[in-house]
Amino acid sequence: MSRRGWLLFVTMGVIWGVPYLLIKVAVDELTPATLVFARTALAGLLLVPLAAARGQLRPLLPVWRPVLAYTLVEVTVPWVFLNTAEQRLSSSLAGLLIAGVPLVGAVLAAVTGTERLGPLRIVGLFVGLAGVAALVGFDVRGGDLWAVAQIAIVVVGYAVGPYILNRHLSGAPGLGVIAASLGVTALIYLPVAVVQAPRVMPSATAVGAVVGLALICTALAFVVFFALIAEVGPVRATVVTYVNPAVAVALGVLLLGEPLTAGILLGFALVLAGSVLATRRGRPEPAVAPVAVEAECATG
Repeated sequence: MSRRGWLLFVTMGVIWGVPYLLIKVAVDELTPATLVFARTALAGLLLVPLAAARGQLRPLLPVWRPVLAYTLVEVTVPWVFLNTAEQRLSSSLAGLLIAGVPLVGAVLAAVTGTERLGPLRIVGLFVGLAGVAALVGFDVRGGDLWAVAQIAIVVVGYAVGPYILNRHLSGAPGLGVIAASLGVTALIYLPVAVVQAPRVMPSATAVGAVVGLALICTALAFVVFFALIAEVGPVRATVVTYVNPAVAVALGVLLLGEPLTAGILLGFALVLAGSVLATRRGRPEPAVAPVAVEAECATG
């Protein structure tokens, strides 16, 4: 990998490890739905005009149904559940539980017949599940189980999104799909955001968290990620998904004072190892469509 490739890779690993920290800060003062609206509206204001200028919105009209389905399972529903879950769970734990997306993706691929799970990949699934069990068993109190269930909904949505892209939108322009998803989600949450608007101006810290989520972790992130795909290819770019959880844990511990527990250390190691094994390919396959890679990597 070139020096530019490494720079882009490290940048993406950091950028997509940050959202869990910023969400944790923002939901102290904003409702989960209001945060989804603010994040998607601000990011959409940047990406929708950019996609339109590049002619990447009009080609989506014939496939608007799959685009809408992708929007709902990848952005609209998961982001509000993630925000809600982080009202109770630490940002570190949320980031690590989301790292189970490749495990669900592997199961989905096997169930739909798009890929076969060999013995090594099955072992990876069990190792990853053991990691999730370690995280829940060591670090989740009884009252937080509903928050864990909400994270599970997020994980399933993040896994189904790339499946929709690969099956129905493989030829769609990536930037157009992402921009449309952000714009549609902002419109969906606009009425709720108006009703739930804060009565007093949020603190500068909360506002900064929202701006960071929208501009850096969403809008800028996709621009940089397109550059990463162009530099190293879509398959190598997926490896960034294994870096994000470590960044989320480090930021939670260092900046929010969240505990670094035995459950987090053990769970992270097992989930990471399980994800690598469960998504291992035995022989070369056709390159993944960039838009599918984006969906797989853009968790949080």
